[in-house]
Amino acid sequence: MRLFSLAATTVIAAAVTFASPALAALAVGAKVPMFATKASLAGKPFDFSLAAALKKGPVVLYFFPAAFTPGCTVEANAFADATDDFARMGATVIGMSNDPIEKLNEFSVKECRNKFAVGVADKALIDKYDVPLAMMPSRSNRTSYVIAPDGKILFVHSEMAPKGHITGTMAAVKAWHAAYAGKKGAK
Repeated sequence: MRLFSLAATTVIAAAVTFASPALAALAVGAKVPMFATKASLAGKPFDFSLAAALKKGPVVLYFFPAAFTPGCTVEANAFADATDDFARMGATVIGMSNDPIEKLNEFSVKECRNKFAVGVADKALIDKYDVPLAMMPSRSNRTSYVIAPDGKILFVHSEMAPKGHITGTMAAVKAWHAAYAGKKGAK
């Protein structure tokens, strides 16, 4: 039993090390790659375009490893709880995962509570945003971006635990809103 415990501890420690924030993400100030993908809101699939969403205001784009896993469920519930606050500041929230659209349809209803969209992030998109999960590169790690309407990253938080993703993105959107609310051509 003790050997199993030591082995399990070693594997978990290695996973945490490989999933550390230092491995992830595009830098603040970088211009993001534009993309279009299948997404789901309230169980209904639609075509999502990042460029179109940015015309409305900042976008909170968060990547997560897999729908219906414990951490991803906690994170989706927390983003659902905060979606109205993001919307009041003009921000759109979208979660991204390399899950089939059918699974995301269900996740958008049950865990996103019909509040925000979740989209399909294929391997190419995961690579473009520099968010591959170290032990399973076809899946993304847990990284949240806030993207200004001009397509530049205002904030990035990359951490496998869901904690900090909502508070960090909310603070970044609040700062953007305070600086640009009511101004034409907000960046």
